[in-house]
Amino acid sequence: MSTSMRVMELVRFGDADTAFATRELPRPTPGPGQLLVRVEATSVNPLDLQTRRGDYRDQVALPAVIGNDVSGVVAETGPGASDFQPGDEVWYLAPIFDGQGTYAEFHVVDQALVARKPARLTHVEAAGLALVGVTVWEALVERAGVKVGERVLVHGGAGGVGSAAVQLAGALGAEVVTTARAKDHEFVTGLGADHAIDFSAGDYVPRVRALGGVDVVLDTVGGDTLSRSPEVLADRGRVVSVVDIPEPQNLLAAWGVNATYHFLFASPGRAKLAALGRLVDQGKLRPVIGTVLPLADVAQAHTLLEGGSTGEGRRRPRGKIAIAVNSLDEPSRATTSLP
Repeated sequence: MSTSMRVMELVRFGDADTAFATRELPRPTPGPGQLLVRVEATSVNPLDLQTRRGDYRDQVALPAVIGNDVSGVVAETGPGASDFQPGDEVWYLAPIFDGQGTYAEFHVVDQALVARKPARLTHVEAAGLALVGVTVWEALVERAGVKVGERVLVHGGAGGVGSAAVQLAGALGAEVVTTARAKDHEFVTGLGADHAIDFSAGDYVPRVRALGGVDVVLDTVGGDTLSRSPEVLADRGRVVSVVDIPEPQNLLAAWGVNATYHFLFASPGRAKLAALGRLVDQGKLRPVIGTVLPLADVAQAHTLLEGGSTGEGRRRPRGKIAIAVNSLDEPSRATTSLP
């Protein structure tokens, strides 16, 4: 086996078309309790865009390999790593801002963060679900504590995080309201949304209030969502935001409904992946993959996620943009996987 590996390295902060370069780096060696994983697929997330732009330059020293989703195959085990064997198919969320990222052919990870890949998912699909799946699990289960019969508003139900959140909220027994453009309403109701509201056709607040308000708001879009959430919340409602919001917002109205706010930066862990895997096995959760690109096209993937067009005139897809690294999945196919 070669002692080197191909990576897409972030060499400068800024625009996607000048930020990355293909490099050959030494293949890492797993230490005690660690696994060397052959990365079959990864994906691109908003966190990657923010990192590339330089929003986290204090945490990221250039040059750097970024990325956090992995679905792959164990290639080698380190001393004391007995939970997995070479050849096992695994998936995981790599620690954020801690070590080499996942835009690479191989990645080293502590075995405690790794779970067995659900058999129903391809590597591309699993890579598209890892970070967003853990994010919505923490948001809806661990932070908001969604209960059966509650009403949940998911902002941005057609996006990568939103599409997973709509499904998970439904699996938890909630009535699901989501905002999405009219052209995406059939799509989000297909994911399990009970009500779809076109946010581009006027203020969403009166339409949510007409439904009786909500118990939980999940913010995946930013803007003035935090300050406006009290207008749709029931008493003791909960708001969870997964978006960096640089501008201050007036939350005085939150006192009037005894609202609780949570701000979430997802953390890796095997238990969360195992819980998500059980939902996948039960047919209650599937990743939504809008586009699959090869590792060499990471810059193009960033441009797509930002909403730009490519030379083929494509626009930002629904769901996730996956990156086929070593995967046998066909890199050029675009898939939309629904329950």
